[in-house]
Amino acid sequence: MVIIKSPREIELMKKAGAVVAEVFEVIRPLMREGVSTKAIADAAERCIKSFGAKPTFKGYNGFPGAVCTSVNDIVIHGIPSNKVILKNGDIISVDVGATLNGYVADACRTYTVGEVSQDVLRLIKTTQDSFFEAIKLIKPGVRLGDISAKIQEVNENEGFSLIKEFTGHGVGQHLHEDPAIPNYGKAGTGIVLRNGMTLAIEPMVSMGSDKIEILKDGWTTRMKDRCYSAHYENSIAILDDKVIILTMKEEASV
Repeated sequence: MVIIKSPREIELMKKAGAVVAEVFEVIRPLMREGVSTKAIADAAERCIKSFGAKPTFKGYNGFPGAVCTSVNDIVIHGIPSNKVILKNGDIISVDVGATLNGYVADACRTYTVGEVSQDVLRLIKTTQDSFFEAIKLIKPGVRLGDISAKIQEVNENEGFSLIKEFTGHGVGQHLHEDPAIPNYGKAGTGIVLRNGMTLAIEPMVSMGSDKIEILKDGWTTRMKDRCYSAHYENSIAILDDKVIILTMKEEASV
């Protein structure tokens, strides 16, 4: 069941979103050669706690990290580690969740480390662009499949693949709420979007095939062909027939 949020609840989610946005500002300078993914996660956790918030992911279904740190061919759910050290040419997706006043905000960014190829830069840009192209469509009365289809169209037009086993999701008092939001689909299908919906939309995209494998730790999700992958996410709200992006430094609406 999709939970419709009141304007008051959306204001609370904005505050959680502001924490997440600040985390990205804090960790950005750490995206350099020689830094461990554990150091990045520790900095993120300190930032989240400095606002009186909690790192949503830590302990969630047993996940051990404060954030997810997914390097290169790890598409999602990378576990922070002192043994994973960033090097020139890497990319890293950092997925951040913060819970404040009982409400969750969830977002992800993919960063480059040093110099990467033009194809990798295109992967990261296209992943992000597909999010923004999709949310341009959102208004009450639009169907969820329209959003999924646009994400698919933008990425496949560039020759990239969408991960199909994982989706975006509703977000609110819980990290994962209805509806599931696939990154592929058919326009004109799915539920009708309404004012008061709060959604985490998150394209997960690969340079190669869409085949994944989950490692023995039960979390780390890697591309089978070892191709680079990117992940971009924001939590958004539909309010007064507008889309408000909750997890950006400057409050944005479209």
